[in-house]
Amino acid sequence: MSYAKFVAALLRATPGNVRNIRASPGRCRSTVASTKSPGEKGQQTDGCAVVDAAPVELISQNKNVENTQLCKSTIDFDNTEEAYKSKDNVELLRSLLVFKLCTIDVLVEKNKELMDLTKKVLGQWMFEKLMKMTFYGQFVAGEDHNSIKPLIQKNQAFGVGAVLDYSVEEDLTQEEAVKKEMDACVSEAEKESPDVDYREKKYKAHRQFGDRRGGVTSARTYFYADESKCDNQMETFINCISASAKQGQSDMMVLEQKLELEPLKKTLTKMDIGAVDDKENWFTGEKLGLSGTIDLLDWNSLIDDTTKISNLLMVPNLQTGQLEPLLNTFTAEEERQMKRMLQRVDVLAKHAMAKGVRLMVDAEQTYFQPAISRLTLEMQRKFNTEKPIIFNTYQCYLKDAYDNVTMDVELSRREGWYFGAKLVRGAYMYQERDRAEEIGYEDPINPDYEATNRMYHKCLEYLLEEINHSRKANIMVATHNEDTVKFTLEKMNEMGLSPTENKVYFGQLLGMCDQISFPLGQAGFPVYKYVPYGPVNEVIPYLSRRAQENRGFMKGSQRERSLLWTELRRRVLAGQMFYKPVY
Repeated sequence: MSYAKFVAALLRATPGNVRNIRASPGRCRSTVASTKSPGEKGQQTDGCAVVDAAPVELISQNKNVENTQLCKSTIDFDNTEEAYKSKDNVELLRSLLVFKLCTIDVLVEKNKELMDLTKKVLGQWMFEKLMKMTFYGQFVAGEDHNSIKPLIQKNQAFGVGAVLDYSVEEDLTQEEAVKKEMDACVSEAEKESPDVDYREKKYKAHRQFGDRRGGVTSARTYFYADESKCDNQMETFINCISASAKQGQSDMMVLEQKLELEPLKKTLTKMDIGAVDDKENWFTGEKLGLSGTIDLLDWNSLIDDTTKISNLLMVPNLQTGQLEPLLNTFTAEEERQMKRMLQRVDVLAKHAMAKGVRLMVDAEQTYFQPAISRLTLEMQRKFNTEKPIIFNTYQCYLKDAYDNVTMDVELSRREGWYFGAKLVRGAYMYQERDRAEEIGYEDPINPDYEATNRMYHKCLEYLLEEINHSRKANIMVATHNEDTVKFTLEKMNEMGLSPTENKVYFGQLLGMCDQISFPLGQAGFPVYKYVPYGPVNEVIPYLSRRAQENRGFMKGSQRERSLLWTELRRRVLAGQMFYKPVY
């Protein structure tokens, strides 16, 4: 059975059909945001003030929204006094300097070499001081949870929340990246039988594109190394979740939660799910999952060494109508990797739910995105029963973005869970196009930027209509595009969607587009900055990408620099030479 048919079958699954997935370990990269609204003041987190509010109270479907008094929102994105009132003059000058440096091609193209040279000449201490005065200070909040508190608290005071993102990346050479990718993405079965087509050519690992960082400036790339590093990443995400939360259970209490078999069977009986004999068969080692009706995530605590993954990953053969193993041969290590990956994901989702924190799963390249999306969908089914905890990411530069959004929304309607989405334009365009052309499959990317904009707005309008219809969907509008933000506000006004309902959020990167984020926050909209943090040396790859991303951004538009100059001139003329934010 082909991989494409497998994916198609999974995407069309209903509660009575197969819900099993296959995903490479270490592929799921997540960021977290608190479920608290930045518009509400006076609340502190335990250890880090991420956002200011009590947990969001979701509006019931029975609420008569028409009777709510709504006023149309109009925001002036040209009002520099409001946009930059959280910044002192030194911060404005730093922004101008950094954005100007980002327009100098030789500095951006050779940024890593220049940083290495600067470190050798100045020494580590002076190098870190220089970085904190420039690029690091502009785009990174601090080195650890404690050092980022002041910035987060200040942003909160001006209506802007935080999505914490630990931005440490391994600085690999191209050869190291290719080796890690090929080692992680080629199964033992494929190595032993290279002539057998286990998957379609689109989904095969290709050495030429083994370094997935090629042509990518706006997204972080991880490479699978080993299980211990995956466990360390999980601990990092647990710390992010805890820092984003106001209160909750201790970490160990969440980590030690187990799904007991007998209480589970009793619960299923109360819910009238399956006959007694069927349930006995579901939980008998080798037969676990054979019926095709078991959600794999629901039982990951039951997966032990006696259960073969090949018997769990059953997919329907569209020709025969019978369930077949997705892959007949798994090595013992591949079995362990799959089980541990599922358990890590489950631990993170449970921890986020216990802490009242949203967990956003980022999107990756199309040749393994179906597995990530499928896994995220299963997490939404399980954890989004009362409010949206798990958010999936949709890349609108893809031709099938609208189909993917509408299919998942329809599934959430049928099954009654809360849909959560983050809309982005996408980060892998050049790489995706080059790969499709070289390997010989259809280019998955929209033909041009205008088509991507239309796709983004089409998906956005559909989700806003879904919110207006059911009040069970939530959306993060993650964009630096001012026209898209204005489009969102216009549609919200037309539909009578109030920002106080906390159904529509906005997101921008720290250090970019403050003229969008802060006016939104001060107008009462839930808006968040993606807040990277980590030691200076370990976030250099992140800073390198920000420099490259801003080169195109600043060359294409002088607007942000122009607004910064306007505000500086206004303060000089007003005698505010030593302006300090008051909060």
